[in-house]
Amino acid sequence: MRSALTTLGAAVIAALVLLPLMWMVSVSFMAPGEAAQFPPPLVPAAPTLANYRALFDSYGVGRYLANSAFVSATATGLALLFVVPAGYAFAKLRFRGRDAVFQTLVAALVIPGQIGMLPLFLELKALGLVNSYAGVLVPWLAGIFGIFLVRQYALSIPTEMLEAARVDGASEGQILTRIVLPALQPIIVTLALFVFLGSWNDFLWPLIVLSDDRLYTLPVALAALSRERVQDVELMMAGSVVTTLPVLILFLVLQRFYMRGLLAGSVKG
Repeated sequence: MRSALTTLGAAVIAALVLLPLMWMVSVSFMAPGEAAQFPPPLVPAAPTLANYRALFDSYGVGRYLANSAFVSATATGLALLFVVPAGYAFAKLRFRGRDAVFQTLVAALVIPGQIGMLPLFLELKALGLVNSYAGVLVPWLAGIFGIFLVRQYALSIPTEMLEAARVDGASEGQILTRIVLPALQPIIVTLALFVFLGSWNDFLWPLIVLSDDRLYTLPVALAALSRERVQDVELMMAGSVVTTLPVLILFLVLQRFYMRGLLAGSVKG
């Protein structure tokens, strides 16, 4: 009985969470004005792809989709390039001030990111990186949470194995590429997915940095479109589906690695 009640409760919660998403998909296939009826229909009377055609043909959503894909993929690659070695260094390499620097980074996690946006924007403006993808990518280069996540997972790598590799003449680069990176595979996938989802869904920072509408990412472009077409609920829902679907598919494909890395990283050390 307890198991049945637990399953029923989980099903009810899942239905409550999925209902708005399912309605969003349903409305995206409705004709203009159909969703404004009362009570609102749950399914379209005559499903149509007109809203999706309008997005790509009339409003250039394809360009913004490509912009978001480029920014997210680049942010993910750069984050892995900087964050993974940094997390490993804080976990296994000894250097002066290591613990003090790491404690300072962890303390900075409690500071809201919005507080640092103004000084970061002023720095990027002085460097001439405003209204460019370089400015959009800067906050993702070395995220503190990613360094913490990799460091906690890297603590599980046996130090004896690393020392044995050094005794055998392996360089630090060889140790990193041949021993550490394979051992960190679950957390690397977790970090990659975390950064990709975060950069794909990021709205505020690209809105601040980018002024050229040709460089807009998908969330910023849809927000600008909603101000012009606020009454076109069906069109906005189609845009929401286009924004949500790619990252949803990616998350479902990599969910097993994501959860394994996240849970393991939370208990290491």
